[in-house]
Amino acid sequence: MYRTLEYLPGISDDDVGRLRAVGIRHTNQFLHRASLDIDRRRLSRRTGITTNRLLEFVNQCTMLEVSGMDRWLPLVRRLGINSMPDLRAQDAKTLHARLLEAIGLAGAPSISDVQYWISQATALDIVEPPEPEKVVPVIT
Repeated sequence: MYRTLEYLPGISDDDVGRLRAVGIRHTNQFLHRASLDIDRRRLSRRTGITTNRLLEFVNQCTMLEVSGMDRWLPLVRRLGINSMPDLRAQDAKTLHARLLEAIGLAGAPSISDVQYWISQATALDIVEPPEPEKVVPVIT
């Protein structure tokens, strides 16, 4: 779904300006331009935004792609679920119980909604994790 960059929680006006300066205007464009680690490093050099921050934003973009989750995304993030691997690792009953505890019975997503979100986490997991830093031995 196309959303403006300002839709991402925690993104600053400065970040938005830097991304727009390189032609990224909405979350879908950002997702396609920052899914791979090498692309995030390149984008970081062009924008001055750290790769860790870009990874955080791209993970938010993938979470926005989960059908029916956008309403619950702030709460899901408060529960520590910030990426597709985090969502995929959840047990549907446990996550549903945590959501019910936080929201209350009225208005909470159903267990089938939660199961559906978790099932989508595999198909939508397109973000490549960062490559580990290579340690260069120092000869003394």
